[in-house]
Amino acid sequence: MPSIVIIGGGPAGLSAAVYAARSNVQTTVLYRNGGALEKTDKIENYFGFTEPLTGPDLLARGRAQAERLGASLVQAEVTGIEYAEKGYTVKTTAGVYAADAVILATGAPRAVPLLPGVAELEGRGVSYCAVCDAFFYRGKAVAVLGEGEYALEEARTLLPVAASVTLLTGGADAPDTLPEGLAVDRRPLAAIVGEDKVQRVEFTEGEALPVDGVFIAYGTAGSADFARKLGAQTDGPRILTDATGATNVPGIFAAGDCTGGLLQVAKAVADGAQTALGAVKYVRR
Repeated sequence: MPSIVIIGGGPAGLSAAVYAARSNVQTTVLYRNGGALEKTDKIENYFGFTEPLTGPDLLARGRAQAERLGASLVQAEVTGIEYAEKGYTVKTTAGVYAADAVILATGAPRAVPLLPGVAELEGRGVSYCAVCDAFFYRGKAVAVLGEGEYALEEARTLLPVAASVTLLTGGADAPDTLPEGLAVDRRPLAAIVGEDKVQRVEFTEGEALPVDGVFIAYGTAGSADFARKLGAQTDGPRILTDATGATNVPGIFAAGDCTGGLLQVAKAVADGAQTALGAVKYVRR
């Protein structure tokens, strides 16, 4: 049976799961949380409800519906997507999942850290994609900003290439298990500094760490992060798709807030439905 993995458990991802499961396709939803909808206190502009309901209530209904129809929901953090001999493998904190097609539906991207030097040095030593840019730092010193599984996955990509890799947690605790060769510095960060390119990271206590590159990996990876690493076209934080939700990379689809437009539940649900049908058609080609 063909398989579709959906990354994201919000309205776009769950709507996609409903349509994919009803099409008799093996459907897996990987989600860390309910995203923005999980924090919404009241919804009164979604079709079919005479009285307002909360975001968590709507999410619970969507999850129950998807599971009833046969979709498998797994709460785990996705750390990477890789090409496989046939289709893709999706790496998570709960294991690895094979997929003939992947639907990215993790919502709008997280904010860029408000750290002096990040915006000014983007593309000149500040990067958001180790898979994309590790090659440029062969034999050089680099740092990864973050403290979770996503940051560790970026570090693992850089370790075989760079001369040194340091995880900068900015004061947070580092994970218990670290890749061999990864250094950790917990000091609070003050700025990323350089003239034409990154030269060092400065700490609030006044000291500095010389580096040639800094990779931003706070929080968890979003749809746009995965899309860029796979070579899918983006426009800033927005993933570019056709009318079926397909990106320019065969087998990679996107739905919901990560594709831009109206950031509303109604639009996300419609996106999920359309994209699932496009993905189903693709896996049955």
